[in-house]
Amino acid sequence: MQIHVVQANQTIYSIAEAYSIPYENIVQANELPNPERLVIGQTLVIPIAGSYYWVRRGDSLWSIARRFAVTYQELARVNGISPNQTLSVGFRLYIPPRSSVNAEFNAYVEPHGTAVAPALVRGAREAAPHLTYLAPFSFQALRDGSLKEPLLNDFAQIAGANRVVLMMAITNQENGQFSNELGRILLNDIAVQNRFLDNIVNTANRYGFRDIHFDFEFLRPADREAYNNFLRKAKTRFRQQGWLMSTALAPKTSATQAGPWYEAHDYRSHGQIADFVVIMTYEWGYSGGPAQAVSPIGPVRKVIEYALTEMPASKIMMGQNLYGYDWTLPFVQGTVARAVSPQQAIRIAADNNVAIQYSTRAQAPFFRYTTGEGSEHEVWFEDARSIQAKFNLVKELGLRGMSYWKLGLSFPQNWLLIENNFDVVKRG
Repeated sequence: MQIHVVQANQTIYSIAEAYSIPYENIVQANELPNPERLVIGQTLVIPIAGSYYWVRRGDSLWSIARRFAVTYQELARVNGISPNQTLSVGFRLYIPPRSSVNAEFNAYVEPHGTAVAPALVRGAREAAPHLTYLAPFSFQALRDGSLKEPLLNDFAQIAGANRVVLMMAITNQENGQFSNELGRILLNDIAVQNRFLDNIVNTANRYGFRDIHFDFEFLRPADREAYNNFLRKAKTRFRQQGWLMSTALAPKTSATQAGPWYEAHDYRSHGQIADFVVIMTYEWGYSGGPAQAVSPIGPVRKVIEYALTEMPASKIMMGQNLYGYDWTLPFVQGTVARAVSPQQAIRIAADNNVAIQYSTRAQAPFFRYTTGEGSEHEVWFEDARSIQAKFNLVKELGLRGMSYWKLGLSFPQNWLLIENNFDVVKRG
């Protein structure tokens, strides 16, 4: 499989011809709504086994082979050329597929209102073949130890049909916000805590959850050890049921990082207690802040590299956004950017006749446009290149896998690239 970046004057037909495949294959793989209107800078995933490389000035068979981690003798063999052949600029070489590695994938799905939106059900069905875990978000803990359930619709059936473990995501949210007072009660009032654990076990058995996932955020720093002790107690209960237990962690770069989102999250203890953790490596660019990449590769790497000093790579799932934001410029504190899917972002660029640019520093695509009313906007989102950069990091660091926030925003290229890079572990 190959990632192609659309250049000026290219059409879907000329691109298909260059890769010797029917153009319909590219249209279908990328779910192109209007293949006649490609955007300069747009990425296309080319659904072929392996990839092609066009020789550039200064290349040699040896340097190309090294870039793609094959021997130059093998590269010569698969292309039917001599290992000593001089390559001319523009010569097309076929690069054989690289071996896949095992990895686990989770995705959260967050229903709202009184019914599950059809887009969420479609998103879960599309993603499930590529997932190890599916997490309806969220069961909200109450102050008496009971649980407020999310809409579950067909998620259990979708998980079961695809050998996916249903993850029970539990939060300390009240009225849509994480509550440190609720956290204090759950972590320190033993009578409430015992009822809470009893209710979790009963609910998980009723619906078939097999991973219990705690996403407790904005906890009091004073409750750091209380949270660790609670997790130890919960793990003992869940082990008796044969279940996994996981936690969500804020993106830290040191054990002493200050702030209400960080101090109660003890990476070392979670790494020892939980079966795995999801590190929320996104929202550098967020809806209430200035325009920037949502998950820039440099900060993501720093967080994961710190985590590796506290826990084994086999316990780390790297968080990844399936969305971007459209900010109005100039940024004004108190304004909120609009969330967009990768497909929506491309459509916005096409509608406004602007090229998509790519930040090599952030490893993320972006563009600016001006509305008919004169309002300036900046959009950062995800594409095949940015996701491949994260997949490369997962493989480089030997991580357990990746966790997506969240389903319902269309990004077909992501699932294709999972297939190309990994053998998804199935635990269902």
